[in-house]
Amino acid sequence: MTRTEKRNLAKGLLFISPWILGFLAFALYPLIATIYFSFTDYSVLAPPVPIGTENYAELAADGNFMKAVFNTIFFAAISVPLNTALACFLAILLNFNVLGKSFFRTAFFLPSLVPMVCLGVIWRWLLNGEVGLVNQAIGPFADFANMILGTSFDTPAWLEDPSFTKLGLVVASVWGLGHAMVIFLAGLQEAPVELYEAAELDGAGFWSKLRHVTIPMVSPYILFNLIMGFIAAFQVFAVPFVMMDGVNEPPGGPGGSMLFAATYIYLKAFQDWEMGYACAMALIFFVLVVTLTITLMKISERRVHYAGK
Repeated sequence: MTRTEKRNLAKGLLFISPWILGFLAFALYPLIATIYFSFTDYSVLAPPVPIGTENYAELAADGNFMKAVFNTIFFAAISVPLNTALACFLAILLNFNVLGKSFFRTAFFLPSLVPMVCLGVIWRWLLNGEVGLVNQAIGPFADFANMILGTSFDTPAWLEDPSFTKLGLVVASVWGLGHAMVIFLAGLQEAPVELYEAAELDGAGFWSKLRHVTIPMVSPYILFNLIMGFIAAFQVFAVPFVMMDGVNEPPGGPGGSMLFAATYIYLKAFQDWEMGYACAMALIFFVLVVTLTITLMKISERRVHYAGK
């Protein structure tokens, strides 16, 4: 390495030193500390006591932990693909030159700016089984179906019935698709017009262009939104926590149906003061997220089309 190259390297490291320091202090050190504390009995109020793999052995027999794993994966498996598909669909619609395009883009994006705690409070009222607007909206359709089919279907008790609590949270998560929609819009606007013109010359209609041009062109954005969506889904905390009145309910609400990974980690760490146990859970979910991310990257190698490749 020449003297000039060394000097340029030193300047580059100097410019990125704030990021390096932030990474070491707020990412690498917490990860190393989590790994260490996961092998200890640590209550924060007293020094950690090494106990080997006892926390992990206890997790294997913890029914609430298994519920948290199932609920988190169930929520992620439904909400992330659904929200990604809806965001892509809305972006395609809002990419057309129609009257009021800017207004509709803003209207669909604004709900994603609502703080999570406020979102939880709003949807707690919207999903109320007796006076919620969601049940008031679907009530007439339920009555009509009962009259035609002779059934006795009733509107769901979203926050009281374990069969509907996670689905209610999926409905609430739709409000957060504005960010993904904006990313898709950016991708659509970068798509070469020549490809659409060539497709039209070949007689392709809307659906053919969507399948053979639009979807391949936005495939990198689909992958990005899927990965970010799964990471966010594994961290969901505020909305179910607020919906279930925090720790005033039994862990996870009715039947533990709203007990998620981040919620259970919080309860163990800051209610039961079992910080070592909570660190073991956090580390397991970290490994799950990393494994899922790598898997998605591997699966997408032949299905994601990047510009110039």
